[in-house]
Amino acid sequence: MPMIQTSPSGIRRRDWLRLAGGSACAAAGLAAFPEVRLFAQQAQHFIAGPPVPDVPPQRVSQRVWLVHARDGFPTAANQGLMANVVFVVTQQGVVMLDSGCSLQIGEMALRMIRTVTPQPVVAIFNSHYHGDHWLGNHAFVNAFGADLPIHALAHTRAQIEGAEGSAWRSMMERWTQGATLGTKVVAPNRTVAHGQTFDFGDTRLRLHHYGTAHTPSDLSVEVVEDRVTYVGDVAMGNRIANMDDGSYVGTLRYYAALHKAAGDQTWLPGHGLPSRDLLKDYGDFMAGIYEPCVQAVKDGAPMDAARAAVLRDPRVASRAAGMQGFENNIGKYISLAYLEAEKEAF
Repeated sequence: MPMIQTSPSGIRRRDWLRLAGGSACAAAGLAAFPEVRLFAQQAQHFIAGPPVPDVPPQRVSQRVWLVHARDGFPTAANQGLMANVVFVVTQQGVVMLDSGCSLQIGEMALRMIRTVTPQPVVAIFNSHYHGDHWLGNHAFVNAFGADLPIHALAHTRAQIEGAEGSAWRSMMERWTQGATLGTKVVAPNRTVAHGQTFDFGDTRLRLHHYGTAHTPSDLSVEVVEDRVTYVGDVAMGNRIANMDDGSYVGTLRYYAALHKAAGDQTWLPGHGLPSRDLLKDYGDFMAGIYEPCVQAVKDGAPMDAARAAVLRDPRVASRAAGMQGFENNIGKYISLAYLEAEKEAF
């Protein structure tokens, strides 16, 4: 005898499909039954993933607000909320500085914006092509239309439009056990370049890019009047940075060039909390990984010796116990630093 498939509420699947495919009147009638409403809600969550709980925004400055992601890595429990969402309230509307890790996180961020201002979102800037910073674009295009300006550097656009975009969408689904389901790849539709400025009435944004750091195309956005600069993943608060696509030498050069161009700022990272000392503090940590590797290469010492030297370095050892992702990732990133030091030596 064939098995009859039923919904979680006990309704046979074939009856649900027959009734759901009927007229609007039939659908309205079905909605009157609590078990049908529950099943519809469960089905929607299966297709699109459940809503993300609200995270109240924190005010960073007069114009800049932060929806802070407490966790540094995606899990089923946090539904992918691993990267900050930053928004700037301007005279002409709200400007997003990264949009979050999923459709659901973008929708949550939009709810949080509504607690601050009724103004529409008028632009998005994506800091780089890692999906935890731009997959939320989907929510804002749903709310404000496909013509919503989404700005990024040319290399970032190309990566998101290519295989990188689809890969990140799939990885987020896997890492969160389906919590981000329903998120579509919505790539940037405007190309920007280093040194450009954007005027939003009472607010001017200045764009910075100084070569490969965390990735080859890291965009930092300076909110000029507030002396706040969003740096994306160029620097992080208390999370070890992914250096697979990056450069230690380039990161330290980026810090120096950005500080020289923008002056003293509140530096706002994609992971962690804002700080006026962020570039110095994270720069010390990065140098603590890279400089012992340089010395090991000069001495002809193997990678194992470089690793031991890095772990002894006080700039690194002081962060080991409390830094998110340290234990699982430090070995890999020491290896990358050693390989870069070898390359720089020749």
